[in-house]
Amino acid sequence: MPEKPLRIIFYMNEKEYKQEYERRYNDSNALHLNVNIGDYPAFICQTPEIFKQIISIERLDKKVADICHSLPGVAIEQFTEKCLIDEILLTNDIEGVHSTRKEIEGILQDLSKQNKRDRFVGLVAKYEALWNNQKTEFKTCQDIRKVYDDIFYDEIKANDPDSLPDGVIFRKEGVEVQSASQKVIHKGLFPESLVIKTLEQSLAILNDDDIDIFIRISVFHYLFGYIHPFYDGNGRISRFISSYILSDQLTPLIGFRLSYTIKENISKYYKAFDICNDPRNKGELTPFVEMFLEIVVKSMSQLLETLEDKKQKLTYYLKYTNRLPNSYKPYMADLYDLLIKAALFSNIGLSRQELVVHMGISDNTLRTKLSLIPDHLLIENRQKSRKYYLLDLEQVDMVFDME
Repeated sequence: MPEKPLRIIFYMNEKEYKQEYERRYNDSNALHLNVNIGDYPAFICQTPEIFKQIISIERLDKKVADICHSLPGVAIEQFTEKCLIDEILLTNDIEGVHSTRKEIEGILQDLSKQNKRDRFVGLVAKYEALWNNQKTEFKTCQDIRKVYDDIFYDEIKANDPDSLPDGVIFRKEGVEVQSASQKVIHKGLFPESLVIKTLEQSLAILNDDDIDIFIRISVFHYLFGYIHPFYDGNGRISRFISSYILSDQLTPLIGFRLSYTIKENISKYYKAFDICNDPRNKGELTPFVEMFLEIVVKSMSQLLETLEDKKQKLTYYLKYTNRLPNSYKPYMADLYDLLIKAALFSNIGLSRQELVVHMGISDNTLRTKLSLIPDHLLIENRQKSRKYYLLDLEQVDMVFDME
């Protein structure tokens, strides 16, 4: 059970509040961080709750890795793309930025032909780079600025140039974070010299191998929001950085599930920021670390549950593929196999080109084989000039029930 935040104790008993702060700050297990939150040095109590969450993350990661290795590569590839698209949709949604699955899918299909001034092209490209294991460093303020430039610069320059960074690296003016009712709930650090100094200290914490990596990710996620170095895009950048490092440390899929779980727990997420920003909490970041690690645990638990469910369904459908129309004809079993995986693991299915490659047949042969599948069983999706295919599993269930 997490301990009460200091700011809550402040309202309960002033004398106990002072004693409790001293106890926590001077505890032998306390981590003292070389950064201030307001007038107070930041610190974390390494509570039993934090250690429990870290152990849970490591155990869940092994289970997720095991089930990923047990699933066909094409299924994991499709599911990763689905999660990537959902992650981008939800990280936008958390900031009140509207985007659609079709819009993100269209960008992802051919990034080489996309104009970076268009909406979300930079964001999609950055997550696609994460998918392809392209290395990104987070060691200096210039590294953070590069992430911003890659994701947002061209888009904002074309659509809202007043929101571009106007300082040496970041912003030179103050910035406020407002609630949905336009109430100011936080002011980013100011002036830019303080932004740079505090972000340098935060990056040093992120790269300090003497601190557990999951605590470092949590702390940096909080500090980035606290500093708020840019006029716009801070939330999406901090979630990308957390996703990137989680993907590097754990089964990569987890990097595309973070915003999903944050969105589900958005009240706790904002409340933890609010608690740690409060001067009465005196620089203690334990509540945020516990909240963030809880989100990672939930995210991994949900991912494991989803994959187990999909694996079970895949085993079931593949067992009875021979009941489907024309399944005895050449290549049809392989085609049904791929279309079932597409139905379970993807958003829109497999393209003709992907089917040709996976089956090792010509486009003409594929066209012939697709024609052997009754129309009510086959779903055809069109995205720009491409067609994507998957089976309608509800209709497949009806075929199986008739057997």
